[in-house]
Order: sequence, then C-alpha cells, then structure tokens
Amino acid sequence: MSQVLTSLLAFVIAIGLLVAIHEYGHYIVARLLGVKVLRYSIGFGNVLWSRRSGPDQTEYCLSAIPLGGYVKLLDERDCAVTFAERGRAFNRQSAAARIAILVAGPAFNLLFAILAYTVMFMSGVPGMKPVVGPVEPLSLAAAAGLREGDTIVAVGERPVLTWEAATLAMLDGMLADGSIRLAVADGSGDERALVLRTAGRESELTEPGQLFPKLGLRPWAPEPEPVIGELTPGGPAETGGMLPGDRILLAGSQSVSTWSEWVRIVRGMPGQQLKVTVRRGESELRLSLEVAAEDTAAGQIGRIGAAVSLPPDLLAGMRAEERYGPVEALARATAKTWEMSALTLHMIWRMIVGDVSPKNISGPINIAQYAGLSATIGAAAFLSFLAIVSISLGVLNLLPIPMLDGGQIVYTLAETVKGGPLSERAQMIGQQIGIGFLLVLMSFAFYNDISRLIG
Repeated sequence: MSQVLTSLLAFVIAIGLLVAIHEYGHYIVARLLGVKVLRYSIGFGNVLWSRRSGPDQTEYCLSAIPLGGYVKLLDERDCAVTFAERGRAFNRQSAAARIAILVAGPAFNLLFAILAYTVMFMSGVPGMKPVVGPVEPLSLAAAAGLREGDTIVAVGERPVLTWEAATLAMLDGMLADGSIRLAVADGSGDERALVLRTAGRESELTEPGQLFPKLGLRPWAPEPEPVIGELTPGGPAETGGMLPGDRILLAGSQSVSTWSEWVRIVRGMPGQQLKVTVRRGESELRLSLEVAAEDTAAGQIGRIGAAVSLPPDLLAGMRAEERYGPVEALARATAKTWEMSALTLHMIWRMIVGDVSPKNISGPINIAQYAGLSATIGAAAFLSFLAIVSISLGVLNLLPIPMLDGGQIVYTLAETVKGGPLSERAQMIGQQIGIGFLLVLMSFAFYNDISRLIG
C-alpha cells in the first residue's frame, strides 16, 4: 500500500509540475505579446481552488482531474469581446504571434529537460560500465562477434560510458538504418568494430524489456555467493535457525554455488519443507525450513525472508559516473535533450508504420509506477524521469494533430495561406480527427497498462 501511495503522490507531483511548466510557456508568451489571459488552470474539471490576480484579474486555479491543464485566452471565437479589448484577443494577433504562443508550451517543456539534465550532469550521473555479460550462441550478438567481457566503447559515432547511454544509442542506430554499430574493447584493451544486423526485427526488439534478450546478450551483473544477509524477523529463514553469514552449501542433496541458484530453488518450493546444509564458521549445520508460499501475477512462489550478503567490493571497478562543469554540463544536457526528442519522434513514426511495437505506449498507471520507483531510488532518478516525460510531453504536443498545439499551428498556417479563417466544417472535421486519434492512443495506453499489471 505504501508503494501505491508513493507512486500516486510522485505521479501527481510530476504531472502537475510538467503541466504547470507547459502552460506557463503559453501564459508568459501570451502576456509578453499583449494577449489577455483569462484563466491559468492546472487540471481539468471542477475547480477546487481559484484566485484572481493582476491588472487583468487572471483566474489562477487548481481543478479536480490532475491529468493536464490549460490557459484560456481572450478570443472572439469563444466569448464576446469589447471593442476596447479587441486588440488583445488571441484571434486578432498576427500568425507569427499566435504560433509563438502555441510553440511556447512545448518549448518550455524542452527547456525544463535541459535544465534537469544540466543539474544531473553537474551533480554526477551514476551508472554501470557497459560490460557485456553472457552471449547466447547463434544470436544476433554472437553472429556479430560480440563476446562476454567486451566493453562497449562507442555506439555509432557516439562514445558511451554507461549502459543507459549505450542502450539509447543502440535504439537510435537500430531505428535509423537497421543496424547497431559498436566499437568494443576486450579485456586486454584491444578495440574492434562490430555490426549487429537488426533490419526487419525492429518490432520485436523494441518491445519493452526485449532489446537485450532478443539480441542475445546480457549486461554484466555480479553473481554473489549464496551467503545469507539480513533476515526478516519471524520469517521461515529465521524460524528455521538461519543466521546472517551462513553460506549455503546444499539444498536437499543439490549443491549450491551462486545466490541465483539458491533463489531459483526456494521459489520453486512454495509451501514445502526444504533441508539445507550451511557452513557457519568452521562448522557445517543441517537446517530444516518451512518455505512460505506467496501469490504473484506469475503464479505461486516460495519465500523464506532472507536477503543476500553482498561484499563491499563486489562492484569495484564497474561503476561509472558522468560529471561535468556548468558549461559542459549545459552543452551535454542540450545535446541529450535533442537526442531524446529525435528518438521520440523516430519511435512514434516507426510505430505508425508498424516497425516498432505499440507496447511502448504507456498510460497513467505505468507512468505512475515509474514515477514511484524513480522517487524511491533518489532525487537523480526522479529528475531523469521528469526530464524524459517532459520531452515526451513537448514532442507529442508539437505533432500536427488537431486538439494539440501542433494541430493549432497547422490551422494558423492554413489560415495564413488561405487569407482567412477556416470554415466551421473544416474545423469540426479536424476536431473529430484529433479526438479520434487521442481516443485510440488512450485505448492503447490503458490496454498496455492493464496487460503489464496482469503479467
């Protein structure tokens, strides 16, 4: 329950902040250009709180549904406008002024992403070095010549220091020309160039969580020994006589050499009795555990309430950090925002033509889960989450779809070419197309969310 509340709170904070930034872009540029702002609202629906302020008595309010927001401008198409204020109506502004107001919302989202990434790069972005773990025989990775222990030095022309940077660059390269070009170094430091041919397999490779399994590789991960760490008070492990520091030797008659082997055995014995041999100091002891049964989306699994004991130097030499001074951090933040924006557009287009899995579309449930997880991890992770969502919000709103800022920009350009406003019929058709698109998008998003929840 606490995780649900954390996710919900983080989601509301994230969406509220990013919507406020987006709408503030529209609001401040409209005011700078002399357009009267009637209302600045965070959320839709019934107004929960409002206050009027400023020479125009603009209404600032919080509304009941925290999934968006809006800025209401003085406009003759929506309400009666006095002769004295006609010059301040949105529809009376030049095409350039109207487009500037419309672009300002998405632009502020992208500027926020640059600011967030700048702060992150200045404070240090931790990660794991892109060292390759086990490579599956006959896989795309094996066919390209990738070997366990290789370190990815660059993807395409882009040097990479962490797995996060490598993953994004691999997706970008794959969607650009159907191949992933790597520069890797082996254990002795010798570099070589490799090409993973991915053309025609983009849809399966872009399913959430499937890039590395489908390529046939795993990032290097530590394989700790089966040594017991912290115990859950009153859990089966503690009740059965286990102590922190016990080293698992046998589970029944089966030898255990790694923690993952031990976890697999325990999970496969829900509700059963498990005989365990452990080494404690210089002695070997035989213990009997009553494995608890726990229901999950994937079925029933066994639990004993014991964590692994990790040696402090387990990850020695595998951590990486990107940290820069203010000027370079700003430059890299701008470049990263551009790269993420381009990747988002590329993914959207390839999704439309069927080359990218639509399972990548996330709805509010999945976004809330990511918000809660990132907030739990720490400030840097939550800031990264905010930057990614802000970029997505900015890019999506610039798409030429009626109801979105991009669609309104297209309307404005069409009116300029036509020399007058579009007909009510044309605007109605555009609205229907926009509503239809958004309904389809929301349906996909909720379907994906529910599919993930039920496993």
